Amino acid sequence: MSAHQSARSRFWSRFLRNRVSLVGGGYLVVLVLVAAGARFLTPHDPNVATRFQDFLFPPFGEYLLGTDLVGRDIFTRLLYGARYALFAGAEAVLIALVVGVPLGLVIGYFRGWVDRIVMRFVETVVAVPAVVMAMAIIAAVGTGLTTAMFAIGVVYSMIITRLTRAEVFAAREELYVDGARAAGATDRRIMWKHILPNIAPPLIVQTTLLFAQAVLAEAALSFLGIGASAHQASWGRMLRDAQDSIDQSFWPAVPPGIAVFLTVIAFNVFGDGLRDAFAREARGGRVGVGDVEAVDPGSDPVPPSDDALLTIRNLSVRFPRPGETEDVSVVSGVDLDIGRGEVMALVGESGSGKSITAMSIMGLVPDPGLASAASIGLDGRELVGLDFDELRRIRGHEIGVIFQEPSAALNPAYTVGRQVAEPLEVHLGMGRRQARARVVELMELVGIPDPGRRIDAYPHQFSGGMAQRVVIAMALACEPKLLIADEPTTALDVTVQGQILDLVGDLSRDLGVSVLLITHDLGVVADLADRVAVMYAGEIVETGRLTEVFADPQHPYTEGLIRAIPRNEARSGELPTIPGVVPPPWEWPDHCHFADRCAHAGDACRVGPVPLQTVGASSVRCIRAGEVVLRGVRAHGGAAS
Repeated sequence: MSAHQSARSRFWSRFLRNRVSLVGGGYLVVLVLVAAGARFLTPHDPNVATRFQDFLFPPFGEYLLGTDLVGRDIFTRLLYGARYALFAGAEAVLIALVVGVPLGLVIGYFRGWVDRIVMRFVETVVAVPAVVMAMAIIAAVGTGLTTAMFAIGVVYSMIITRLTRAEVFAAREELYVDGARAAGATDRRIMWKHILPNIAPPLIVQTTLLFAQAVLAEAALSFLGIGASAHQASWGRMLRDAQDSIDQSFWPAVPPGIAVFLTVIAFNVFGDGLRDAFAREARGGRVGVGDVEAVDPGSDPVPPSDDALLTIRNLSVRFPRPGETEDVSVVSGVDLDIGRGEVMALVGESGSGKSITAMSIMGLVPDPGLASAASIGLDGRELVGLDFDELRRIRGHEIGVIFQEPSAALNPAYTVGRQVAEPLEVHLGMGRRQARARVVELMELVGIPDPGRRIDAYPHQFSGGMAQRVVIAMALACEPKLLIADEPTTALDVTVQGQILDLVGDLSRDLGVSVLLITHDLGVVADLADRVAVMYAGEIVETGRLTEVFADPQHPYTEGLIRAIPRNEARSGELPTIPGVVPPPWEWPDHCHFADRCAHAGDACRVGPVPLQTVGASSVRCIRAGEVVLRGVRAHGGAAS
């Protein structure tokens, strides 16, 4: 299966889980079939009375749905009315897309004075109800179904213009647009080839909603006599004709009224299903059960330790790669244990898969990625296979997260107190007064001065260090069992980094919270961690107690990281570095991932996958572990052989 097919299959998988949208989509399919085959489904003419004396016949007799005031079969007119409904919607939406998408792309991309002028006109049109604006246009160009829907399409094009412009505003700041500019792509190519495909999902959803509105608008205009003519059996025209006999029978108005109602509802729920299926993060948010092929070759399942709070077995994460037939594995065969009250550091260079591993625990791998695991246990509870709602009760309650960028993690539209209180209200059911009191306690716990006053401040009123303390308070609000700290000091200056690290360490010791610390800074690890797991190119290459791994590393990559730690000592020559960089996932070999950068690699290292093995008190993924002598932070020891 290609990456494109894989992404498409995920889209349909999400859509097919929405039963209400499936019903709406099924109704629309039936509507299209009815419109196409109306002449084969009824023997009557929609505009000619069967017999003039057969007027206002009741339903379920000689005529399935009865007849109208002039003896025309209501069922026949209802079937033919589906044609006019779909034609009206298609005309209006097509005009809206043809006008609105190019206009929105241009003004959103180039901005400037043209954008300001066009948007004033757009806002003026959108401010007036669509039917009213359409009536004004019809008064100028004439009546008729085609003319009426042209007018509706012009009005709807302003809605599409505004939506396209807003989406382009966000997309034009993305790095892939900068990359296209740097590659010399023209503005037209960037707009149509790079930006438009990425903003297509919201436009598709909006199209379905506008289709529903167009059906309703056609019925309204035809009812007023400025849409479908007397010889066009549209549902709106049927409602207008039923008005003439309302004092004798209300029934002729019921079938077209129900048809309009059901069609509008069907388009709306179908659009809701598309919106959820197109969502960048799948609502499912679950971790699937790992398959046999993903099992770490040559290794047996490792039983969890007795005091482990979190156990991960055979965790893998895959993403599709455009143009390729198979998904790319970015994390594979990860086994990890975190003890109760323990600080476990997950270290490695950028691109090693540390953050995606942590997010996989909570089922937060961004779409279209897929996470699978043989087992993820949290305090004895299996997380693999839990649905969205079950995982949501765990996120923020049993697992808290400290993100690396506090300015991005906090919503600028709300006070910090309200944001810290949110998990208290959602998970613990606290009232506002009780939650506010608890927020003050949490802010005091994390070292924010004068919490009673600063609780009502906004994120921009806090420095970087204080904002990070707010994020920590939010993560600790529900007293989680596990705290994931994803490079929590990246955006802070050196003096504040030490304060935040000390705070995380103190909270772990005082509250007994287990911590998964993600970092590429081994200096931070040395200050804070109890145990360390070294990750390289999607694999755990070494785990063990901090003192043992630092003093006696078993993997050459671990030694390289340790040698690169800055030290307060005199040095000569260049600073120690690991040659090369972490390769992209699609270039990872089937053998040892570190072999091409390793000074100790031999032919055996390039034969096949390397399993984790126990060497001393550590687990290491290296064929030559115990054979080569590596130098850690020891003051003595021979050179590596």
